[in-house]
Amino acid sequence: MIAYSTEDYVQLKVNQSPFNVGLPFQLPEFTLLQMRELAVRHGLNWETEPGKERTEGKDYSLRALHSLVGGHPYLVRLAMYAVAQGDRSVERLLDEALTDAGVYHRHLLRHWNVLTQTPDLAAAMKQVASASEPVMLDQGQKFKLHSMGLIEFQGNEVVPRCQLYRDYFQRAL
Repeated sequence: MIAYSTEDYVQLKVNQSPFNVGLPFQLPEFTLLQMRELAVRHGLNWETEPGKERTEGKDYSLRALHSLVGGHPYLVRLAMYAVAQGDRSVERLLDEALTDAGVYHRHLLRHWNVLTQTPDLAAAMKQVASASEPVMLDQGQKFKLHSMGLIEFQGNEVVPRCQLYRDYFQRAL
């Protein structure tokens, strides 16, 4: 088994890629239940809203994180690791998510850098991030943005993979 990221497909010629062999397996998005289990494994108690009594099923912090990053495995793990290490509270993590001080800064900056080196791809991502409805892109743009993990399909149209990407690229591009 070989694990690799496809986000560098933009810079590679797909027909010359060393990764176009075998069967691809894409990690599915985490569900809220899986996120709760991961939080427990990190020693986090995110079941109640800060300052309120424990209310069964509230999952305030998990729901807040999920509304920002969906179930994106890397982004969820990055957030939980940062909070578990004591680097920041979940509230601070969410407040700083789009800033240069946030835990997602390097991740977002790396994607921004790739996009800005490919102007047509940057324009396509800005269009997707700015739209309130799913957007139709050309096949090449869809393939590259999806390979980078920035969009998801809704039929033949696309939307940002998560709110974090929508907010960041709407502002940054």
